[in-house]
Amino acid sequence: MDVRYFKEWSRELDRDMEFKVYGNRGKVCFAFPPQDGRFWDFENFGMVECMRPWIEEGKIMLVCPDSIDTESWSAKYDSPRHRIEMQERYFRYITLELTPRVYELGDVHGKAMLTGCSMGAVHDGIFFFRRPDLYDTVVALSGTYNANDFIQGYMDDLIYDNSPVYFLPNMPFDHPYMELYRQSQLIFCVGQGAWEDELLAGTRALDAVCRQKAIPAWFDYWGFDVNHDWCWWQKQLPYFMGKLDL
Repeated sequence: MDVRYFKEWSRELDRDMEFKVYGNRGKVCFAFPPQDGRFWDFENFGMVECMRPWIEEGKIMLVCPDSIDTESWSAKYDSPRHRIEMQERYFRYITLELTPRVYELGDVHGKAMLTGCSMGAVHDGIFFFRRPDLYDTVVALSGTYNANDFIQGYMDDLIYDNSPVYFLPNMPFDHPYMELYRQSQLIFCVGQGAWEDELLAGTRALDAVCRQKAIPAWFDYWGFDVNHDWCWWQKQLPYFMGKLDL
């Protein structure tokens, strides 16, 4: 398996950002780490190995970006506005800089796929529902989709923009993104075991919104023994990968 490491300047974040790429052809697949995680987490916790069959068959080119969660979602010492502004800068980095950049790195085609665990799944939801012109496949594991779950007691335009459960209900049925949503492959999974309570509630909230808007998505609720942990994500990701049309 071809593995490449990159460290490149981001104008949106005003710093170098690191990422790794696995494979060199197929569909681009971004994999975001859990909260405060790093670009090496997917590899170190066995998730890249779970994706090996699809990488080696040339079905996906896996891209693992770094995060800045410690300056946004987790930065409880900072002002709410600055925290969500940092998240918005990260959104622009991924959508405006990294996404077009990785299409230069291999024989890749079509829109990109998004996956991730915990906070990685939060990013999946934000990036997909805001930019379905760039992404058309989602496998989100143990996420929540409301920025107020992390930045509590505060509301502004950027909290709204980074909360699919807020902005989706207000989108008209004839919004051009609705047809893009309905043409996409969407999977949202969560367990019902330890440390999944808030994520379970967040997933159910997005499930209700998608049903309201007739957005066909697969919401899969695993058992009460399924905890918020890598051992379960290692089972879930290849299971859902096998269900996708890639």
